[in-house]
Amino acid sequence: MLLTHPSRDIRITGTWRTGRELANLKRAMDSGQLFGEGHFNKSCAAWLREHTGAAAALMTPSGTHALELAAFALGLQPGDEVIMPSFTFVSTANAVALRGAVPVFVDVRADTLNIDERLIEQAITDRTRAIVPVHYAGVGCEMDAIMQTAREHDIAVIEDAAHALGCRYRGRPLGTIGDMGCLSFDGQKNVTCGEGGALLTDDRALADCALDIQAKGTNRAEFLRGEVDRYEWTGLGSSLLPSEITAAYLAAQLESTEEVNERRRHNWDLYYHELEEMQSSGNLTLPTVPPGCKHNGHIFYVLLNDATPRLECLRALQARGIEALSHFVPLHSSPAGRRLGRVAGAMAVTDSVAGRLVRLPLHAGVTDEDVAYVTEALYDALGAR
Repeated sequence: MLLTHPSRDIRITGTWRTGRELANLKRAMDSGQLFGEGHFNKSCAAWLREHTGAAAALMTPSGTHALELAAFALGLQPGDEVIMPSFTFVSTANAVALRGAVPVFVDVRADTLNIDERLIEQAITDRTRAIVPVHYAGVGCEMDAIMQTAREHDIAVIEDAAHALGCRYRGRPLGTIGDMGCLSFDGQKNVTCGEGGALLTDDRALADCALDIQAKGTNRAEFLRGEVDRYEWTGLGSSLLPSEITAAYLAAQLESTEEVNERRRHNWDLYYHELEEMQSSGNLTLPTVPPGCKHNGHIFYVLLNDATPRLECLRALQARGIEALSHFVPLHSSPAGRRLGRVAGAMAVTDSVAGRLVRLPLHAGVTDEDVAYVTEALYDALGAR
């Protein structure tokens, strides 16, 4: 069941409902157990373990919290450095900076807008503790090269897979290749519960550490497993469990992950086909999905050519009832990025794409007719017909 919008009011994102959410919510409320260790939290974690192959899946209140939990579990200390792209959401850097560590910004590739794996080596210092590859738009970073660099320097890899549920890199689910992976289920993601996230890992020590942190710095997990007769404060921690209400909604959504992803990939493919002519004529550049990468249709974007003012394009689309947007302001050029991070090398690609990128409406409720209307409006906006 879709929540649709009036004709000629085509939103950048939309809400998909499976029809099972209300029944799950009622079951959760009737259970009387609304804190984060109930049936639905456990079933969501089990679903993620089954469908990603991760040994451990810890549910969190948001993708931001998953990143913060990963940084906490890794034991980041003030002065440590963590390499990441500048073209990402602020949560990637905040998770590091909250531990007193320094985000180190590296440029992205011009084709995928993912961190340029060729530039990571030169950003490594004796203070580097981790690399955070961000799988932009659900397209996998070059994880083989990134993992090789990380292992050579004995540093950790935390995958920011916020866009990437159901995506794969050379057959492997994104979020399960590094030491830890972080997922998001916020309101703009393919599968959502409003706010929610998860931390994935195969490392038992990291999982145990994260469980204690998640339980406010106690050994509650051992207590629940019957290994101790009471739980107590064992270290620093926080409250990083989602409520059972959140998990109940998410459980219904997870069951339809592949159906939603297929609908979105269908719309993504339609956009690509309709806009190939404009790419050939030099009006814009379309996204690249490298061989071996399976994406989930999370975002469809175009890169305008340097001569096209983006603001004029966005206004022309909005005048036609189309919500089209830019995306990230590069972190290295933001006030907090300049204050809390450092730049490793030139940021030519990041600066260029950040000023030219336009996101088009893409969600499971977008119809073929919507795609045709949006692409026609974009042709007109760019004077391409």
